[in-house]
Amino acid sequence: MSFMRNLVEQAKHPKGKLGSMMLKMMNSAHTNMYHWALNLIDGQGEPTILDIGCGGGKTIQLLSGIFPNGVIYGIDHSEQAVKESMKANQKGVQAGKITILQADVASLPFEENSFHVATAIQNHYFWPDLEKSVREVYRVLRPGGSFLIVCEKSSIDYHMKTYRTIDEMERLFERCWFRTASVFEHENKRWLCFRGRK
Repeated sequence: MSFMRNLVEQAKHPKGKLGSMMLKMMNSAHTNMYHWALNLIDGQGEPTILDIGCGGGKTIQLLSGIFPNGVIYGIDHSEQAVKESMKANQKGVQAGKITILQADVASLPFEENSFHVATAIQNHYFWPDLEKSVREVYRVLRPGGSFLIVCEKSSIDYHMKTYRTIDEMERLFERCWFRTASVFEHENKRWLCFRGRK
């Protein structure tokens, strides 16, 4: 396997020491994007939040700071990512306000109408069945809840064969029953956030 392909595979499913290094690198490299994206969440008070593809746990850390009275769940299909995320959020996990699970976005282990907000940052392009997964997120959101998909444009260009344009992403949200879809672009022209409302 080529070095580049190995790096992509580690970003998709981190394993072992290299996976641990990759998670730390992603936490560091994407911190500014996380801050920008999480400021687009319009919830307040004590929301219940799901972070999909929680990776090294940086998004959960930031969410916990923004919503100190919220309840936060993180899922990742990588066992290594779950370990790293739990380590990064140890206090919150011990206090019972953060729960991190190994799970698949296409089959979420939660009841309908469980969450006010769901986030997926820098990972939706790895989901094998994007439409099925977005519908699954819709299922677990409460009425009025919002789902944010955030990514770098370059990641879409590199990884996606379909759903490459803003129009296609808006249609995806509509097909998956979201009543509104909004698109936000950072002033740097490199980051996008797609937000659907249930």
